[in-house]
Amino acid sequence: MLLNVTLILFSTIFAFWISAICGGGASLILLPLLSLMLPISLVPFSLTVGTFSSSVSRIVIFRKSINWKIFFWFVPFSIPAVLLGAWLMIFLNPIYLQFFIGIFLIVNIGELFRSKKEQVQNEKPFPNYYLAIVGFLAGFVSGVTGAIGLLFNRLYFRYGLTKEEIVATRAANEIFLHSIKLIIYIELGLYSTPAFWLGVVIAIGALISAITVKYILPYLSEYTFRKIGYGAMVLSGFILLFSTSQKIIIKDNISLSVETDETTIKWRQSNLDLEYSFEDGIVLKRGISQNELPENLKLKYFKFTKKYDKVFLKKVFKFGKKPSYKFNLYKNNIYTKFEYDV
Repeated sequence: MLLNVTLILFSTIFAFWISAICGGGASLILLPLLSLMLPISLVPFSLTVGTFSSSVSRIVIFRKSINWKIFFWFVPFSIPAVLLGAWLMIFLNPIYLQFFIGIFLIVNIGELFRSKKEQVQNEKPFPNYYLAIVGFLAGFVSGVTGAIGLLFNRLYFRYGLTKEEIVATRAANEIFLHSIKLIIYIELGLYSTPAFWLGVVIAIGALISAITVKYILPYLSEYTFRKIGYGAMVLSGFILLFSTSQKIIIKDNISLSVETDETTIKWRQSNLDLEYSFEDGIVLKRGISQNELPENLKLKYFKFTKKYDKVFLKKVFKFGKKPSYKFNLYKNNIYTKFEYDV
């Protein structure tokens, strides 16, 4: 436990330094680490305890830089969404949402190669209703995963906010979400004592980072600040994508095998076969049960079961053609196959 506490403390200080320089992202940096120490359903609570204190400290330090227009459009629409997201925590596994968040972050890789002139031309504010939509999405994502981080940095960049305004406005927007989430997580029982104390450690690390970060920001230009921000978005995306994909592969028992011209993908209890040939192009085959066969092929199936030791069924999809059905038959370890069009 002491090792975990030490690791989280120093990781938090570093993550919130990076977060301040990049305009956000500490939660997404800490997300994979906390997932190794806690059940995935308790990670949002621990993150929220820690990031709540970070938001408070940043508001105190940068309160004069808050953009109130964004705040008043963002917060009212994010509150019902965070309620919905936190409630869905009972039914959803956050790991799948984290996977798609990783993909979304990686998409920003193009921004790394924009020149300063192109970046300035791209900074045109969105209409107000867009702020409301983003607020709703941010609330939902935050409710399910406990983190928003770098996900909506692009919004702040488009409005041409200074680095201090981004730090302050994000903190003001998120403090209300964190407050609501803490209440909901406790009501739903999505918390534990270890998760709370890890959250306290994150809070201490975030406070240390907030006090020291004001001495770092003045040395960064606005252009450099944005470049680092987009770089952190892409890097966090790759880290999140890698960590979540590993868990999804284990959880859903996903495997890949290649034999001659056939590639088989196994997912949970389903088999998907991918084949390619010059004649048919890409062919997709899915394992099915006898109940999914057309009535005329069910008769063939029952005949085959009497004649062969094993009968495996697959539905075959070919581009531009109607689906067909393939029978894989085994008797005395000898393989026979038949394919029927319907």
